[in-house]
Amino acid sequence: MSQSSYWIGADIGGTFTDLFIVDRANGACVTGKILTDHTDPTNGIIDGLSSLADRHAVDLRSVERVYHGTTLVTNAVIQRRGARTALLVTEGFRDSVEIGTEHRFDLYDLNLEKPAPLVPRRWRRPVRERILADGTTELALDRAQVEQEVRDLLAQGVEAFAVCLLHSYRNSLHERAVRDIIREIAPDVDVSLSSEIAPEIREYERGSTVSINAYVAPVVAPYLRSLGRRLAHIGVPAQLLIMQSNGGTCAPDVAEQHPVRLLESGPAAGAIGAAYIARAAKRDNVLFFDMGGTTAKAIIIDEARPLMARKLEVAHVYRFKHGSGLPVQAPAIEMIEIGAGGGSIAHIDRLGLLKVGPESAESEPGPACYDRGGTRPTVTDADLVLGYLGADSFLSGRMQLNVEAARRAIADHVASPLGLSIEEAAWGVHQVVNENMAAAARVHLLEHGRTPERYSMVAFGGAGPTHAYGVARALHLPEIIVPWQAGVGSAFGMLCAPVAFEMAQSRTIALDVVEWPEVEHMLASMVQECRANVLSAAIDASETVARRSADLRYRGQGHEIQIDLEGLSWPNVDWRDVRERFRAEYRRLNGVDGPDMPVEVITWRASVRGPISDVPLGASNLVSPDQRSRRTRPVYFAETNGFVTTRLVQRASLKVGDRVEGPAIIELGDASITVGPSASAHIGAEGLVRVELAERQQ
Repeated sequence: MSQSSYWIGADIGGTFTDLFIVDRANGACVTGKILTDHTDPTNGIIDGLSSLADRHAVDLRSVERVYHGTTLVTNAVIQRRGARTALLVTEGFRDSVEIGTEHRFDLYDLNLEKPAPLVPRRWRRPVRERILADGTTELALDRAQVEQEVRDLLAQGVEAFAVCLLHSYRNSLHERAVRDIIREIAPDVDVSLSSEIAPEIREYERGSTVSINAYVAPVVAPYLRSLGRRLAHIGVPAQLLIMQSNGGTCAPDVAEQHPVRLLESGPAAGAIGAAYIARAAKRDNVLFFDMGGTTAKAIIIDEARPLMARKLEVAHVYRFKHGSGLPVQAPAIEMIEIGAGGGSIAHIDRLGLLKVGPESAESEPGPACYDRGGTRPTVTDADLVLGYLGADSFLSGRMQLNVEAARRAIADHVASPLGLSIEEAAWGVHQVVNENMAAAARVHLLEHGRTPERYSMVAFGGAGPTHAYGVARALHLPEIIVPWQAGVGSAFGMLCAPVAFEMAQSRTIALDVVEWPEVEHMLASMVQECRANVLSAAIDASETVARRSADLRYRGQGHEIQIDLEGLSWPNVDWRDVRERFRAEYRRLNGVDGPDMPVEVITWRASVRGPISDVPLGASNLVSPDQRSRRTRPVYFAETNGFVTTRLVQRASLKVGDRVEGPAIIELGDASITVGPSASAHIGAEGLVRVELAERQQ
């Protein structure tokens, strides 16, 4: 018998902490969910692993890797619970992070509220120095003045420093000198330099990014070290790898230096898992739909690769409204977030209309049916009343749901105010949340020039497979694909993610005068640094893959397009080849040819990733069907205008080739797949559940 060798994925969400364990020796898998402990999020991981090890005879001493994604960074920024942070800037630019840009995300709101910077003005200090846009020094750094400002800030209790000097992306000499001064005075204080965290143009975005990095660094480092110690305490000798927003993982020391890159680690992991599913299912175009306890996300995956963005936003003043958050200039998987999760609270607004979210019950107090003190109706309560969830089969029977508490919450807060029956009110909640998610996903697809009908849906999350049927019908999608691990999709996705790191360097220059040998040398240096960060996670150098790219634009434009630079004749690159790549991508994105204008390069990029692991997709042999579950249950469907007797099928009882005709509920253990009356499901050769919808859904 082969020796067991376990890999573990652990994702901490707003409601549940999800765990996925695979035995690399034989492909056996096990999943687990435990309510998130917001006082100490590591409790969910430690308690969950200990429980799974006891129930499924998992030898924790044989764990080789633990992958981890967390909402810690996001929550610290949203809740303003980071370190007391100072920001040192070039004299004359003290208020740039507060002024922001001229962009108004709502032109007609005269009382528009902009996001407040993390660093208050009293801790934003000007530094006498000036480096010009070409990297030359106009005014040398006043070291005595810097030392005076640092000592004063430390006396006021500052715990971390962010440094963002003008044009430091072109020449970091002064920023590095400021760091040396700070460390001479206070060796243990965290210092973040914009020239290392975000060496790109655009002062406001760069200042915001480095401020966030400094703000959360003193929080992230102790957390990761504590998690490592606690894992060792329960006998896990494994290497810890941290999920990043760009879909790659990194070693803890890299995460401690660049914590801003962990902002969307959970959703990014789910997207990587969905891309893995897309390759296995041989689907080029996939809409990834992830619905958990707090929010839902939609991500476009083309050619089995999620779309990438060069920046993201966090801590929105107006939830989910682009432009109302703090900008982060770091690579991330592009996604749209919707305030719709299982814990989203339903309420009647001042106009008497039914609304769902964005406020969530989370894990404390949770939906009313959890019996943990929650009294307001949530999406989970509505799904329970409608029969999509079973009171005695939730989380494979490990958590009993209170149907009467769910009915009472809906009756008090929705049904009675609207003069509806409890069932009608519950259906209203279910339908509103489905339509909200479908509308947001449709806009996201159309904004990127995609037609929804061309996409299959991959559904993840505790609530995703339940609502995927309704969302897919609204979008007229032909197919829903669900792995048995969908309930812990982000934890599963982490095991599919390669160790990766990428860098950017702004060097604005007209394309036709680029000195390509110099560029090749610069990119080689960037690749070397990226590879060093990847190798720190014990990856073999021979298994790494490097890529180079650049952001280009027509002269005078304000936004760039990222162009792949692989396959060119380095170092004798013909700039016309690069221009043609840019023009072709411009045409694809905009549907028209660009203007007859010179093209310029703004930012150069390099990335290195390790190998992509194989993760089994078939039903786990560690999961056994619950023979005591009922065979049927009344479930409410729009097509039948009411409840209909519906089959309950356990995924672990199905084998490749089996077909399930709707209406049916396929229970995964950590989630349930809705198969409506006008749909059917079958188990593909790769072990995935494929739900086929009727051609012309209404």
